[in-house]
Amino acid sequence: MIKVGLVDDRKIDLDKLQGIAGNIEEIKIVFATQSAEEAYEYVKKEAIDLLIADIEMPELSGYELADIIHTHALNIAVIFVTAASGYAVHAFELNVHDYIMKPYPKDRLEKSIQRYIEKNQSSEIAGRLFLRQKSEIHIVQKKEIIFIERTGRSTTIYTKSGPVKTYQTLNELEGELRERDFIRSHRSFIINIHYVKNFSVYTKTTYMVSFEGLEEKAMITKEQIDFLQSHYF
Repeated sequence: MIKVGLVDDRKIDLDKLQGIAGNIEEIKIVFATQSAEEAYEYVKKEAIDLLIADIEMPELSGYELADIIHTHALNIAVIFVTAASGYAVHAFELNVHDYIMKPYPKDRLEKSIQRYIEKNQSSEIAGRLFLRQKSEIHIVQKKEIIFIERTGRSTTIYTKSGPVKTYQTLNELEGELRERDFIRSHRSFIINIHYVKNFSVYTKTTYMVSFEGLEEKAMITKEQIDFLQSHYF
């Protein structure tokens, strides 16, 4: 079941979104609101899989919502349904799923949602990390990764099944780990927040990170601690 949020400040347009999306079997509408601020609260909690939004709204715009999703690598797709044509290039930069101009026929939005559903159903491969190891490629399930450490010219990926070494850099791996679970905690570390047990002070600007079921530790900067508190907890 795909969890969807709808936001449009015009009630007639919001009712149209509800009427179309609500009749698609695989869809569950979590919220339908004229308030972009209310939609923002759901986005922060990552309570939805797909946001369908107008762009130009009072106070907070649909573009700003999409920018938040993109900036924080939240696992939420976006469909813009708008009368504003000037945002198309920016929408591409934010990697939104679709950009639909008002007025639009019913089947235009239906087809867009169905494309998202099909893409979502076939995205299991996105849950794997392909690691180059000299003459072979090692496949690791992303959900098995506890943290990643860069030391010298090699990188160690600590998983629930044990460590895996690769020569890929953290920048390369970070590009493959766009899920909300992973953050670049330090220049030498990427951590999966779901395995974190606690943080302990190491220096004035860094903390040590302990993980469930693992003796090895990572590091996190105070700046990233503050980011976690603001956006995750």
